[in-house]
Amino acid sequence: MRGLRVRLWQAGLLLAFLGLWEWASRTGRIDPFFFSKPSDILARVWRWFATGEVYPHLYVTSVEMLLAFFFGTFFGVLMGLWLALSPGVALVLDPYVKALNAIPRVVLAPIFTLWFGLGILSKVALGVTLVFFVAFFNTYQGVKEVSPVVLNNARLLGAKRGHLLRHIYLPAAASWIFSSLRTSIGFAVIGAVVGEYLGSAAGLGYLIAQAEGVFDTTGVFAGMVVLMVFVLVLDALVGALERRLLVWRPRAEGGEA
Repeated sequence: MRGLRVRLWQAGLLLAFLGLWEWASRTGRIDPFFFSKPSDILARVWRWFATGEVYPHLYVTSVEMLLAFFFGTFFGVLMGLWLALSPGVALVLDPYVKALNAIPRVVLAPIFTLWFGLGILSKVALGVTLVFFVAFFNTYQGVKEVSPVVLNNARLLGAKRGHLLRHIYLPAAASWIFSSLRTSIGFAVIGAVVGEYLGSAAGLGYLIAQAEGVFDTTGVFAGMVVLMVFVLVLDALVGALERRLLVWRPRAEGGEA
């Protein structure tokens, strides 16, 4: 019941915001040329889906995002486990990891475009650089948080390195890893959209860039709405997977029933 009340409050806030925006646009409080109107934006989104115009762009962005999400998460988790379990290697590579993480990823977008062209590879490469460090740092921290007492007890019982990895390190880091997955979805989409925005022939970023080029604020906001809903759906799917795989984790006090 509590969850229902939360959803009602969320829906109420959204409707109040849209209603205020619509009223301000229609009464001239804000200029609809610069801010459009919620009714026009929703009509544009409806037209895109009704005519099928948005589906090819949504497909391209989905492929780029999923590839960036998969490879960025895979290599990030792998690297995080390796360095967390190899303190000597982590000590040597620490300044290089920090230096690479300090580079603004958006700066890399034109470089990837030069290296890989305007196709899918440049967008995936940019997305991977965004996702990798999120997965890496969460995995690294999750493994480092394992209790030394638990490790010592497992070793006394004869657990080998493989057993420790499977039964202690990975379960302990699972919550951290899934937390990184939910964050990484947004970063993977950002990588794909920014890459499309800078140069592509299809995708939601391309759609937004085309609308912006002709001062079509309705098209820009409509593209943003599609992106937001897209990310929310993916986040809900990851959340459902997390709840299914981490059934052993106790619920936080005060959480939803």
